Amino acid sequence: MSNEFKLIEPRFVPPLDPGFRPAVLANHAFVKEVEESGAGVPLVLGLERSDGSISRYETVAYPEGHERAEANLVYAERLVKFLLWQRGGWKVYVGGPKSVGEYVAKCYAPDGPRAFDYHFMGEDVYEKTFTVVVCGPGDVPAEKESTQPLGRHLEGCRIGFDLGASDRKVSAVIDGEAIFSEEVVWEPRKNTDPSYHYDEIMKALKTAASKMERVDAIGGSSAGVYINDRPMIASLFRGVPKEKFDGVRSLFLRIREEMGVPLNVVNDGEVTALAGSMSLEDNGVLGIALGSSEAGGYVTMDGNITGWLNELAFCPVDYSEDAPADEWSGDRGVGALYFSQQCVFRLAPTAGIELPTDVTDAEKLKAVQTKLEEGHEGAVDIWRSMGYYMGYAIAHYADFYELKHVLILGRCTSGSGGDLILEGAKEVLEAEFPSIAASVNIQLPDEKSRRVGQSIAAASLPAI
Repeated sequence: MSNEFKLIEPRFVPPLDPGFRPAVLANHAFVKEVEESGAGVPLVLGLERSDGSISRYETVAYPEGHERAEANLVYAERLVKFLLWQRGGWKVYVGGPKSVGEYVAKCYAPDGPRAFDYHFMGEDVYEKTFTVVVCGPGDVPAEKESTQPLGRHLEGCRIGFDLGASDRKVSAVIDGEAIFSEEVVWEPRKNTDPSYHYDEIMKALKTAASKMERVDAIGGSSAGVYINDRPMIASLFRGVPKEKFDGVRSLFLRIREEMGVPLNVVNDGEVTALAGSMSLEDNGVLGIALGSSEAGGYVTMDGNITGWLNELAFCPVDYSEDAPADEWSGDRGVGALYFSQQCVFRLAPTAGIELPTDVTDAEKLKAVQTKLEEGHEGAVDIWRSMGYYMGYAIAHYADFYELKHVLILGRCTSGSGGDLILEGAKEVLEAEFPSIAASVNIQLPDEKSRRVGQSIAAASLPAI
């Protein structure tokens, strides 16, 4: 019997990516195989964050010495990777067969294949030394999760902003109604001086402020990890060298002081989920935004947010050994390459589409979307592929979140692209995961909330 972790070919093959091997199918097949063997032992993963909160994930594995024990390693490492970016943590407890913990520790070491995650989660996000604790299942600490309310304050004159990698949006909002919205193309990732970001954001805020008699509060969203309104790390500021990063960390604190009003900024995925929860008037919402990268956010069943990262862009969804590698983390098969304009650009050559050069990424995407609206067969196949990816990814996410609604939005869902993604996702779920199809509502936001929902939700963040 082969000792390898088995990858499963999907029933719905993305037309432009026949090698796609969904994470969810491999994980489910492995757990089923272990359970049917009758030899399974507990595998408990714990993730500790800097405030002392702890997430737990319980599953099964083959015992030490079993002929299939080697298959444990890939299964456990990919789970750890997913949980790290979904929930966050500077310390990971691996409670189970010793070889599994040792393998994870070797991967997530300063010189291991996951060195990027080691430095990112340790030094950059939680400002601690990243640690893997190899232990027995009973030695993993008890779960200690907390949630908190977010936003939903609509009274007064507010500014909401959303900072994307291709454009920045701002709205003037009075008592929950956007009276002015503006979208401006910018290039934050290419700029090395934090003063560029400061000037551009201030320009946006002052434009919105000029449309109202006063400003009571400002709320914003942006890709990246934010703790207490400080960007710990964010793709927008990727061009800023380490020695200048203090100027980024204090950026929004400085803007708050200069504007003289309450100001909060959080991860854009959180605001996406909050906007969804507000427009649906319901909870248990996972928001997935397909923009320059993939943003995720989650509103719990009781309407709160968690202390989790929800950085789905770095969570693996494809286990194929030939899956594309993310240029930042170096890891393969992660969400950013399947649910963003990066996916469109990756599949375009296979679809027979030549991307324009010397233009912004936003214009590149628009060029492919124009072909889609013209009925170009290759362009249609790009979005059909994204639809199948989405179906398998939602089933995967459902193993880690309690879901009632999944809201799919962002620049890549404009025009007929959004409908193609939704159709493909529903086709996969109805055939392969009928219980999820029956219990989870998957939808695109309506046109109005698609345009301004994010900025109104962002504006609602601070209490006055």
